[in-house]
Amino acid sequence: AYANTQADIFFDPVLRIENGTVSMHTILTSYLRSFNLMGKTARFDVRLPLQMAKWEGLLDGAPAMVEREGIGDPRLRFSVNIFGAPALKGREYRDYRVANPTNTSAGVALAVTLPLGQYKKDKLLNLGGNRFVIRPQAGIVHTRGHWSYELTGSVLFFTDNNAFFNSNKREQQPLYVVQGHVVRTFDRGIWGSLSAGYDWGGQSRVNGEQKDDQRSDYLYALSVGMPVSKTSSIKVAYVRASTRAEVGSESDNIAVAYSRRF
Repeated sequence: AYANTQADIFFDPVLRIENGTVSMHTILTSYLRSFNLMGKTARFDVRLPLQMAKWEGLLDGAPAMVEREGIGDPRLRFSVNIFGAPALKGREYRDYRVANPTNTSAGVALAVTLPLGQYKKDKLLNLGGNRFVIRPQAGIVHTRGHWSYELTGSVLFFTDNNAFFNSNKREQQPLYVVQGHVVRTFDRGIWGSLSAGYDWGGQSRVNGEQKDDQRSDYLYALSVGMPVSKTSSIKVAYVRASTRAEVGSESDNIAVAYSRRF
């Protein structure tokens, strides 16, 4: 997948950075493996981002710019359905969907972001976070004919970054996220979705000092996908993120993804 991000960033005033912006290009490689786990559908996936970012703004009133290029933090994720259709392959699954046009599935997942991305401890702006992020998730999907309604909740737990910007220690409280999707499938495997999400929390401390940087963000998205062949497909998505706090960011993201099934 490829994603382009254009964002305005609102830094903590103590950093003396004004009119901050970032332009980022991300190339994301993913590998996903589905399998039968005691009669339930399970999935394991790995995601590795390659990023090129350019930050610009005013530092103490003077124009400043910095660029980074390299690997971002990879993510591992394991998920399993705990309620709904049993683990089925190909034609069996299609037959099940035809026989059950209305059905509900629920599942849980655990995602872990690894601190392996590019990180310089003497720099404030980095591609990597230099910490683990552990994200348990739970979600439910209700399908009725061509329509699907999805609701997911998750919590992000952060380990400490003991090498934050000039050898400081940064701690962060959990960040809570809820998101919903309405998906419509059409003929020939084409589908479209409208999404919305909200996150809150995530206030941080640097060397024990509480920062006024609690998160409060709304996200909106529009996605369209279509098959290219029996084993491959493409997806185009637009995501808008808007902060409701004094410290945060507002971004526009456009992504194009190609998937191939083996």
